[in-house]
Amino acid sequence: MAALLLLVPLFFVGAVLVLHAARRVNKKAGLQPYPLLGHLPQFVANRHRILDWMTEVLASQPGCTLVLRRPGVQGVVTANPANVEHILRASFDNFPKGPRFGSILHDFLGRGIFNADGEAWRTQRKAASYEFNTRSLRLFVAQSVHSELHGRLLPLLRRAVSSGQSIDIQDTLERYAFDNICRVAFDHDPRQLPDGDEGGGGNGASPDADSGRFADAFRDAANISAGRFRYAVPGFWRVKKAFNLGSERRLRESIAMVHGYADRIIRSRREEISMGCEKHDLLSRFMVSQSDSYTETALRDVVISFLLAGRETTSSALTWFFWLLSSHPDVERRIRDEVAAVRARRAQGDLDNAGFDLDELREMHYVHAAITESMRLYPPVPFNTLDAQVADVLPDGTAVGAGWFVAHNSYAMGRMESVWGADAREYRPERWLDLAEGTFRPESPFRYVAFHAGPRICLGKEMAYIQMKSIVSCVLEEFELEVNGEYRPRQVASLTLRMADGLPVRVKARGH
Repeated sequence: MAALLLLVPLFFVGAVLVLHAARRVNKKAGLQPYPLLGHLPQFVANRHRILDWMTEVLASQPGCTLVLRRPGVQGVVTANPANVEHILRASFDNFPKGPRFGSILHDFLGRGIFNADGEAWRTQRKAASYEFNTRSLRLFVAQSVHSELHGRLLPLLRRAVSSGQSIDIQDTLERYAFDNICRVAFDHDPRQLPDGDEGGGGNGASPDADSGRFADAFRDAANISAGRFRYAVPGFWRVKKAFNLGSERRLRESIAMVHGYADRIIRSRREEISMGCEKHDLLSRFMVSQSDSYTETALRDVVISFLLAGRETTSSALTWFFWLLSSHPDVERRIRDEVAAVRARRAQGDLDNAGFDLDELREMHYVHAAITESMRLYPPVPFNTLDAQVADVLPDGTAVGAGWFVAHNSYAMGRMESVWGADAREYRPERWLDLAEGTFRPESPFRYVAFHAGPRICLGKEMAYIQMKSIVSCVLEEFELEVNGEYRPRQVASLTLRMADGLPVRVKARGH
């Protein structure tokens, strides 16, 4: 404790020096590190636009790679596909998540799959990989998506048409995604969106007070945990945690709420399974297939990890997608034409059936391309950090020291002309299509890292596309989402890329 008390005045002295240097940063040419402070003044001066600043910096560097120095931290940031493949595949074992990443998220995620390394990660990955590849889980996901979409999201948009009031589509999609992933992860419905016959308040309503508090606590825990990465002085959150101050006190309270709620569901599910109840959600599958190897704490860590991935990623991707679409009417028209063509191929008696089945969604190549292109420019996880176990040299010649962090910046990579050509910053879904066949043509996952790559590639990729394509096809078939043409969203990096002020839209029925 005495050591922590000594750190406080040192922190404030350091902060004064950093702020003084940051005010002068524009007068200092180039990216030369400052004595003692390294690149910290540049980091502080550009903190409000960190992703665009890093994009500019990486574009100016040979090989799109930078050695970054800050007090107590040294590492490499890259937007070079060859380096990314080396880090994520060729030298996978040398670049784990590492203790820094793991300690920052440990309070929230524990040893869940997204925060684990080594044997703990391999065990969870093997079990999860088996479950995600079962047809029964894919059908369960599709049914959950259909139920939430047609029972809640579309009715909410119809009410918005009737009222004429604008809604925050980011908040709406986050509520939708949380309801859906809770069903998939542990067959629980927090009802963040009201049912179709309920008016609800604002964008959503939860008649279950405990579920509402759980959802709020989960959101706060995710946002505050992500904030630990953004401290100008790395690790200062530990001081606040030791004294139970400010955001760290709120984080402790939020995590206690999330963990307690999840623990109650796990205990209840054990009782149901012991009585012979058959369930298809992820928690039940892990309990049945891994009954001897998972404690309640381990099960909780697994479930919370999947909740985090399901809530944050698809809602982020779709929010930026709808914003991009508002300024590209030609893309919107082609999406509607493709959706109409898929519906027209149905048998006569099925034309009016709600939604689209899995086979029909697979036929929507342009929809797939339009969503993929949006995530190229606005990846849900724009930045990922690993640790170098031993010294290494990247394919572009950059030397990496043992213990350094190594980060790949997929936001910057999507804007690199050296990777995507002169039109890299343009939203052009056609770049993903085979022009002769009109079918979707995937790129190397090391150029397009929206779903990670290598051994840690996202297991939920197919399910994410099922959800996103279902929403896009059904929403655009029935509605127009009108965005103020002058609205420019401010980015905020939580654990995913979000809009700081949401995305206000006016919902109009097609043809009106």
